[in-house]
Amino acid sequence: MDSNSVLYTLPARHKSGRGLRQNKTLWVSFLIQTPKAKIYISGDGGYDQHFKAIGDEFGPIDLAIMENGQYDSAWHYVHLLPEEVIKAANDLRAESLLPVHHSKFVLARHPWDEPLNKIVSPGTAYRISVATPLIGEVVNLNDPIQIFYPWWKDLRQ
Repeated sequence: MDSNSVLYTLPARHKSGRGLRQNKTLWVSFLIQTPKAKIYISGDGGYDQHFKAIGDEFGPIDLAIMENGQYDSAWHYVHLLPEEVIKAANDLRAESLLPVHHSKFVLARHPWDEPLNKIVSPGTAYRISVATPLIGEVVNLNDPIQIFYPWWKDLRQ
């Protein structure tokens, strides 16, 4: 980041369950604001009104990097469900969404590819571009119409 860039720490909704004592640490989200772009990073967390408040204060946001995976309805308050990821990105007034925290080892009961399957189509209803790069694929932040191949569908066959 250059001297004209700013890093904001913003609210997130999660519990601190690591270690022997609960809720002794804070969880945050981040916004990187440069002269050319605003990038939001959700970290882990559940849906709440903070997404709309952030969107009202900082929006529109060029790219929202948000968790989308390892969810369960029982963890609703600490991890976003796929439909909530899209809702949160819309609240943020995000133009593009990069879902993360998916397609890895299983902690939840959903199939490994379910998060991507559930998030791609609803994004278009909100007119949010959803980037689904193959792990290691370059995401060009200067190309809002970059096309991503649905690589996870080939792995199911």
